This record gives sequence, structure tokens and C-alpha cells, in this order.
Amino acid sequence: MSDAQIAGGHKANLNNPNTSQESKEHSKQVLNEEFNGGDVSKATGSGDKNPNNVAGGLKATLKNPNVSEEAKESAKERLEQMDA
Repeated sequence: MSDAQIAGGHKANLNNPNTSQESKEHSKQVLNEEFNGGDVSKATGSGDKNPNNVAGGLKATLKNPNVSEEAKESAKERLEQMDA
């Protein structure tokens, strides 16, 4: 199983309403300690991502009503950094 798949499983666990808080805390801990907070590209050294795709994903995050305000703020900050 690849690092991306493992990280993806932990990310899915965080968003699953049927998993316990204890399980979510474990997934959060694993992502922070082993996967750079869930950024698999940095954790695995898999190379650069297409900046246009990243920007598109961040813009979609800003418009998604199911995304938390915290995530939207993070996406907005990342977009501003990309423009700099």
C-alpha cells in the first residue's frame, strides 16, 4: 500500500461520521507525525503538483458549502501565497 493510500484512509476516517472520536484523533496524529499533516506530496517526495490544478482545487474549496470556515480560510491563504 502506498503512502498516498494510507494517508487517504486516515483523511477519510476524519470525515466519516460513523467513526469514534478516538479513531479520528489517532488518524489526525498519524497524519501530523508521518504525513506532514496529510500533505502526501511532501511526505513522499513525489514531486511538484500542477499549480493550476492546485489553484482550482483551492478555489473549489472556497465555494463548497460543506467545507469548514477554517478550511476555507486555509485555502484562501494558500491561494494568496501562490499569487505572491
